[in-house]
Amino acid sequence: MDIEELRTFVEVADAGSVTAAALRLGVSKSIISRRLARLEADLGIQLLARTTRGAGLTEAGITFREHAAKVCAEIDIARETILPAGKLRGNLRIAAPLTFGPTHFAPVIAELARLNPELQVRACYTDRFVDLIAEGFDCAIRIGHLADSNLLARKVGYTPAVYVATPEYIERHGAPETPEEFETHDVVMQGTETWLALDGDKLITLRPKGRFKADNAVALVAAALAGIGLAGIPKELIIEHLESSALVPVMKQYPPPSLGIYVVRPAGQHPARKVRALTEMMVECCEGLCRGIMLRETQRAR
Repeated sequence: MDIEELRTFVEVADAGSVTAAALRLGVSKSIISRRLARLEADLGIQLLARTTRGAGLTEAGITFREHAAKVCAEIDIARETILPAGKLRGNLRIAAPLTFGPTHFAPVIAELARLNPELQVRACYTDRFVDLIAEGFDCAIRIGHLADSNLLARKVGYTPAVYVATPEYIERHGAPETPEEFETHDVVMQGTETWLALDGDKLITLRPKGRFKADNAVALVAAALAGIGLAGIPKELIIEHLESSALVPVMKQYPPPSLGIYVVRPAGQHPARKVRALTEMMVECCEGLCRGIMLRETQRAR
């Protein structure tokens, strides 16, 4: 029984199809099919039921998948243990946000790949919520306030946020000064999410409404600049608009809390060295990001 056959089976089981698993592993569908056929022949039992829509696990496949996944994880840990210190290999699949990802986090991921020539890196940049387990990612970089989940999270930094509007919007509709007033205004938002505001040390939940929604913060900046409504935006994305007064802060007595930056991963006993390495590099990146924001804030205050 070959470890690559086991790994291929786990990928197909998690991805739900041979095609999706082939994309994840970077091999052809024919190679995937041959590996699966050899594994099933070796075991003498059918693990997957192929259909026109994909591949579903048989009852035996459901049981075997858990054991196969544990074996693959243990092999990865063993390989990492005997490698020279600091040397990484294997696959690292990362989900990163489209907001901040290509501009701030991509250089970190690229540097990790440069320092580790045997590491195969697959990075996906999207602002949609990625199911790490179902989609086969080792970890994700996320910004914001994390919902409760079975994922393990390491906070690596933060970025301050601000509620803003255009001067033209404020002239037409006024500037909200309290949470109650805020909820009467239109906002630009990502979905039906709740927002947070600080009343001293107390968190207040806001439930805004708006007619403009987008799944990317850069698109929300454009909507805010068009005067469609209020926006809650990371300061880093709108520094130049704040400096030019194209956008101005509102509800300054009840600001939003800073947005955490996290590396999250599926729960497990041993975090992979490659995930730990990325996490430590992200800590350094976010320290630089925070210092840059603080420096610009000091310069603006002068």
